[in-house]
Amino acid sequence: MIDFDTPKTLNNPIMSEYIVSARKYRPMTFSSVVGQSSIATTLKNAIHSGKLAHAYLFCGPRGVGKTTCARIFAKTINCLHPREDGEACNECESCLSFNEQRSLNIHELDAASNNSVDDIRNLIDQVRIPPQIGKYKVFIIDEVHMLSTQAFNAFLKTLEEPPAHAVFILATTEKHKILPTILSRCQIYDFQRMTIENTVQHLAHVAEQEGYTYEPAALNVIAQKADGGMRDALSIFDQVVSYTGGNITYQQVIENLNVLDYDYYFRLVDLLLEKKISESLLLYNEILAKGFEGGPFISGLASHLRDLLVSRDPQTAQLLEASDDIRQRYVEQAQRCRPQWLYRAIRLCNDCDQAYRTSHNKRLQVELTLIEAAQATDDEPSAGRRPVRILKPIFSLLATAAAAGETTVVATSATATVSSSAPSTSSPATTAAPASQAPQARQPSQPAPEIAVPKSPSTSIGKASSLNLDKLTPSIGHLRSKRAPAATAGSNQAEPTSAKTETLEEKPFTLNDLLLQWQFFIQQLPVADTALAQNMRIMQPRLSEDDETTILLDIENEDIAAMLDPKLPELQQFLQKALHNSHIIISCQVVKREQVAVRSYDKRQQLRHFCDLNPSLISLGKTFKLELT
Repeated sequence: MIDFDTPKTLNNPIMSEYIVSARKYRPMTFSSVVGQSSIATTLKNAIHSGKLAHAYLFCGPRGVGKTTCARIFAKTINCLHPREDGEACNECESCLSFNEQRSLNIHELDAASNNSVDDIRNLIDQVRIPPQIGKYKVFIIDEVHMLSTQAFNAFLKTLEEPPAHAVFILATTEKHKILPTILSRCQIYDFQRMTIENTVQHLAHVAEQEGYTYEPAALNVIAQKADGGMRDALSIFDQVVSYTGGNITYQQVIENLNVLDYDYYFRLVDLLLEKKISESLLLYNEILAKGFEGGPFISGLASHLRDLLVSRDPQTAQLLEASDDIRQRYVEQAQRCRPQWLYRAIRLCNDCDQAYRTSHNKRLQVELTLIEAAQATDDEPSAGRRPVRILKPIFSLLATAAAAGETTVVATSATATVSSSAPSTSSPATTAAPASQAPQARQPSQPAPEIAVPKSPSTSIGKASSLNLDKLTPSIGHLRSKRAPAATAGSNQAEPTSAKTETLEEKPFTLNDLLLQWQFFIQQLPVADTALAQNMRIMQPRLSEDDETTILLDIENEDIAAMLDPKLPELQQFLQKALHNSHIIISCQVVKREQVAVRSYDKRQQLRHFCDLNPSLISLGKTFKLELT
């Protein structure tokens, strides 16, 4: 015969006696409350002086001790022999009945499931009954923000003028959802989120009481995972203890909680500082292979960079919530990072975190951020501000020429060098030389022209010459000149150096070359000329049919012309140098758009217009005898 009254768990003494740490180590006195010393002191002083309010509101995040403090407060005010320090004696009948959970003076109501008007009316009926033992009857309403508006309104009068023996303690995690009329009738206590230090100390105390061995770094990971909630921290602690068997190590904790190790972020920052892009991408691939997503990774990298930033200054180092050994690693790595690079890298990670959720290629989004962070330098004008999204070449490539006349492009992270791999001509005129003449080879002492990747926008146009933009078009012009016809056959016997000097001053250029340099000039404009830069992007410069060195520019109105006029000399000088043609001039004219008169038509005129376009409408109207109303 089966005894249904006896649960089967009683046969297992381990299961019947086990109590989770969040309940077993729940504070029973004000002095044992963790992280809320100011609130505990205020409540004890109020009890000691006898200045008790009739309604309290305890608000704050989850698991920080709101309901615990409410129970301790209810127990203490009903204690028959309170101690001098404001604590309960734990010996009188009231305290014993509370500890054994049989007190009739303390009523707890879960407003999440009892949020109707009828539930509040039942509560009001219980308020009228005086306490049997002690002075006060305490009503603790948890999650009070879940009450309906009608229930709040029914509760207002009783909350404002309760009997002398009634004390209400309301607890909530969302104070903004409570009616202002309720808030004005309560003393409000805001509970703070648990700090990492307080959580680690309490977890260490629990571990010592239970006889567990632990590493401080492991408890620190649990505290960070709890995100300021002590109940969450104790629940995670029990989970980790079950996994480790009582030997709580850092490595086992990060494996059980699926937390990315600190070491990965330290290694990654070292690689970024050394500009080792390939190794950085491989390390990110290793992180993905371990099952971590790119979103938490980039968010963790931003937090790591933030911790490095605050670790540079001893005054802000206290903001770093980490164990002593991890804190020392932060300080050491922070000394190798310049503040400008940290500012730029943090902004890049923040932008990536925002764009990650909507990106279709999430891995590429993170990899681009790592590349840009590795290429960031302190001398860039944008360092410390919103970074300019310019990627430089990252891999070293060597393309071997397949035939004579082709070029070899060597791309590095700073410049791309264009040189001729086969014997080539030194001037455009040599392309028309007879086959019997050998082409002039490049002298070994002459360096190959370089293509300099333009840097971020400069703060002034006067610094355009320092951007090596003059090295860009010679190489392009050199490659293009091989396709240009020779001027005269007599120029084949000219010296290479003299031919090169002539092309630097009167080198021909195409409209595409002009548009390319036009965009380079716009990128160099300072922030103060943002409006001018936007208008210049819309403009369409063109070459004159009569003279290919004359650039024609149409301007919409006088205001844009007034903005462009001070920049015309610099623009003309920039194009002359960039395109290597000293005869370039810019001709501007204001072209006013013709305004088309808008005429309104009535319904009959509209119908006549449609009938002219489609004569079948007339026969359709006659067939159905339609009239225009």
